[in-house]
Amino acid sequence: MTAAERLARLRLIRTPHVGPVSWHHLMMRFGSGEAALEALPDLVLRGGAGKARIAPAEVAQRELDRVAELGARHIFSDEADYSPLLREVEGAPPVIVVRGDTAMLRRPCVAIVGARNASAAACRFARQLAVDLATRDITVVSGLARGVDTAAHIGALGGSTAAVIASGIDIAFPPENAALQEKIASDQLLIAEQPPGAEPLARHFPSRNRIIAGLAQGTVVIEAAPRSGSLITARRAGDYGREVMAVPGSPLDPRAQGCNLLIREGATLIQNVDDVIEAVGPIDTRMVREAAQTFVVASAAPDAGEGERRGVTELLGPTPVAIDELVRQSGQPSTMVQLVLLELELAGRIERHAGAKVSLV
Repeated sequence: MTAAERLARLRLIRTPHVGPVSWHHLMMRFGSGEAALEALPDLVLRGGAGKARIAPAEVAQRELDRVAELGARHIFSDEADYSPLLREVEGAPPVIVVRGDTAMLRRPCVAIVGARNASAAACRFARQLAVDLATRDITVVSGLARGVDTAAHIGALGGSTAAVIASGIDIAFPPENAALQEKIASDQLLIAEQPPGAEPLARHFPSRNRIIAGLAQGTVVIEAAPRSGSLITARRAGDYGREVMAVPGSPLDPRAQGCNLLIREGATLIQNVDDVIEAVGPIDTRMVREAAQTFVVASAAPDAGEGERRGVTELLGPTPVAIDELVRQSGQPSTMVQLVLLELELAGRIERHAGAKVSLV
């Protein structure tokens, strides 16, 4: 990949209203970041907005330079070092920033997540489970949060562990984990989706959680409240067709309610590392595609006319609706519906949701 193409791809994902799904649609339609940037103003105009606010080249170049200064690098989704499992999930990040050894993502990966205010028993269990997984040559993935996440990373330090953070690669959060984060970046693998300098805002954590779930063959939850981020990670794992596992706890402990709920809904009950190995099992290689060296332009749909655009737009509302349902009700080809949705998203008029659903903003 040329330096100009890397810069164009980064500008594309840093442009307002270009999310992971629309980025991939643009790349498949136009074949390169440079061609997609050139087409972007016209697409935004057809979507009903004014002038496109494309990320400036100098801003993207500063990000590339800063990442290099930090001893990190960008990996795009079609490059060989990108996680094969993460590449398969809906809304996979087009680019991640990494420090460390990406070979860890080629090994079997299991995520361990749980409560920030975890009990001492939960932290001890997480740490020991991570030790046992690491001795089996399994990479432990977690989010470097307080409590269970921290215990899991510490337990896996003797083997391999990957930490996914909600901030830029140069921001330590929580602050007390700064030394652990640096050790993981130096000896293991640290992953960020946000650009350097980005603070860990609340909206970044669900995005981080989808990466944790996407990297792993299965996710183990150890203590979680019913509406916690750990359960979001588990739900995403289930959506991706990955194994969801949970450690049961006392009904009297609110921190165990989320895990007990997952088990009641069909998650695998976990008591030791053998339970995890049995649940995850060997991964079918047919599930994972090797990285393509370039994006191959799909057969481009003709530009949508006003009639097609109106037919799709009138079916949208504030309630999320499945894209397949839009295709069925509009009577339009799937490629045409996807093109109209792409134009609307680039214009900031729709929002994408999990499960391939969209709604009007």
